[in-house]
Amino acid sequence: MVDFDRNFIGGERVVPCTSDVLEVRFSYDNALVGTVPLSGRADVDMAVAAARRAFDEGPWPRTTPGERQAVLAKFSHLHAARCEEFATFICGENASPLWFALAVQQGIAQQNAAYLEAAKAYPWDVRRPSFGGQTDTVWRREAVGVVAAIIPWNAPHQSALVKLFPALLAGCPVILKLAPETALDGQFLGEMFAAAGLPEGVLSILVADRTVSEYLVTHPDVDKVAFTGSTAAGKRIASAAGAQLKRISLELGGKSANIILPDADFSMVAGTIRYSGLINAGQSCVAQTRILVPRSNHDSFVDALVADVARLKIGDPRDIETFIGPLVSERQRARVSSYIDAGIAEGATLAAGGPGKPEGGEHGAFVRPTVFSNVDNKMKIAQEEIFGPVLSVIPYDGVEQAVAIANDSPFGLAGGIWSGDLQGALDVASRLRAGTLSINGAAPDFAAPFGGRKQSGVGREFGAQGIDAYVEHKVVTV
Repeated sequence: MVDFDRNFIGGERVVPCTSDVLEVRFSYDNALVGTVPLSGRADVDMAVAAARRAFDEGPWPRTTPGERQAVLAKFSHLHAARCEEFATFICGENASPLWFALAVQQGIAQQNAAYLEAAKAYPWDVRRPSFGGQTDTVWRREAVGVVAAIIPWNAPHQSALVKLFPALLAGCPVILKLAPETALDGQFLGEMFAAAGLPEGVLSILVADRTVSEYLVTHPDVDKVAFTGSTAAGKRIASAAGAQLKRISLELGGKSANIILPDADFSMVAGTIRYSGLINAGQSCVAQTRILVPRSNHDSFVDALVADVARLKIGDPRDIETFIGPLVSERQRARVSSYIDAGIAEGATLAAGGPGKPEGGEHGAFVRPTVFSNVDNKMKIAQEEIFGPVLSVIPYDGVEQAVAIANDSPFGLAGGIWSGDLQGALDVASRLRAGTLSINGAAPDFAAPFGGRKQSGVGREFGAQGIDAYVEHKVVTV
């Protein structure tokens, strides 16, 4: 068990202003993982004041880009050395299967490296002849100011560092607000950044309830809010920040379509759905949970998919062989279960899974991996983000209809296309209203911008575009 009795504010552990304590429990067996202070408004004030001083008076925004890169490179080295330790801890905290937690932690090193490479080539300070040639223009990109970064629980270190790296590279002080479900693992980041050489005041790490989190968002000394989470919460943040014209970037929900074109190898693709749709028990914003299949291949594809789902090991997420662990909490289990009930009530065909807990998951926040077939895209299970191991197989007649179904969604975060014809798949991709698409299961590119369209968010992360989200532009003519 890990107990933190002090907040990390401005680079050091500080006695909290409240006596409220949050318990973090493992949803597999309800064991107590640890405790952490639950911050109040006074703690937020203290963290924001430290960040404000660091921005207005401290050295960090005034160091060179190369000096900042050196600190973050050192942090990345320290973090990568503890990859397995953090994966094991996060698995025991949010119940992500250990193999998934390891894969995420290993990918963070690449994510960090891509940000560092982007920072090296980033045009921080450019002087060029102005239009007309009568003067010169100095175009500078400077830190946007104090940043509030608010992250979810499903991949906590990845979610934290995808914001911390570009913000810190730009010279911004950051208050990182952790999710209550994963309130412990992020605490370790504080001392690691301090060991890497991050100056006093630049980073604070807090845990807070919704009311105090809203106070952080609306704090007058916070210049920018970066949020990853649900669309509903994102709308609330956008509204609150908009009243003060704060800068925002929002990575929100998804209901991604996986389009299987008529010339794909259907039996092979069925065996990949476990990774595109059921990874981390479906608790992923990019999960491709709407599976679009030609009507003529629908039944045989569903049979192959159901057979593959039946082979997935369900149980203790700490077992490296476990593919489906429990959901993060009992509340999340109840939410996902309500969607399974809704799918049945709406008339979708229950091809696998269904209500109740699976064998091997009787004692924990488990739901049965569920496959609905013959789903109408207008159904609730096809339109709303479930964030659980629930798949909807939707038949289509012709590629035109497949594109129309994929785009018939309030979300536009990600998606996939399977085809034996690369050019045909690229043509389909050009017509989809989503921010990130993969063809035939291609891996993501950490140097390319990631983000959503429609209600899946505002702005982009990764690479140079990720850094763009944390700078203001200043033009000086000379």
